[in-house]
Amino acid sequence: MSIRVLVVDDQAMVREGFAALLGAQDDIEVVGQAENGAIAVELSAVHHPDVVLMDVRMPVMDGLEAARRILAETPDADTTHVLMLTTFDVDDYVYDALRIGASGFLLKDALADELVAAVRIVASGEALLAPSVTKRMIEQFAVSRARPALSRDRLAGLTERELEVMTLIGRGHSNQEIAALLFIAQQTVKTHVSKILAKLELRDRVQAVVLAYDTGLVEPGS
Repeated sequence: MSIRVLVVDDQAMVREGFAALLGAQDDIEVVGQAENGAIAVELSAVHHPDVVLMDVRMPVMDGLEAARRILAETPDADTTHVLMLTTFDVDDYVYDALRIGASGFLLKDALADELVAAVRIVASGEALLAPSVTKRMIEQFAVSRARPALSRDRLAGLTERELEVMTLIGRGHSNQEIAALLFIAQQTVKTHVSKILAKLELRDRVQAVVLAYDTGLVEPGS
């Protein structure tokens, strides 16, 4: 089955270029294009794309608000993944985008192969960023700007072992590293991660990292 993609960017040349590149792939179908977030929300509700390639800064409705609505309100919110596009690798919107459920972000000057690979990764349900990269990026925003404090009660349903795994996820460790640190099998780690995401209603480990910081389970620099 083809990966259904909605391309959202207010610059026509950029939008059409991305659409042409993705549409040329055998396993990708571009189901629509939108020049602002408001239109993106409408088209997403109609086409139910697997991936929304979403520019951050747009008129009428920016990418962050559009992503929030698409992920929260569309019938297929649990299977629609948002990949944010940004001009700079340090962007005020990135942390908020990850918190609301975006699956990662990609620089707009990424190579063609990187764009295609990113869409495929996100469509598969994986987060785009490696855990260590996610950790560094979130730490930067966690230190530089105020964050809403969430009660540690949000984590009350986790077992002691799951809290240990959650902490290590927040510190940017991969499953292999967590397995070595806790002296357990990688498959056991995968099982713990799956249970953590299910209990906390998180889309992926990127959101788990964000939540670890927001609840104070992990502190910047730890």
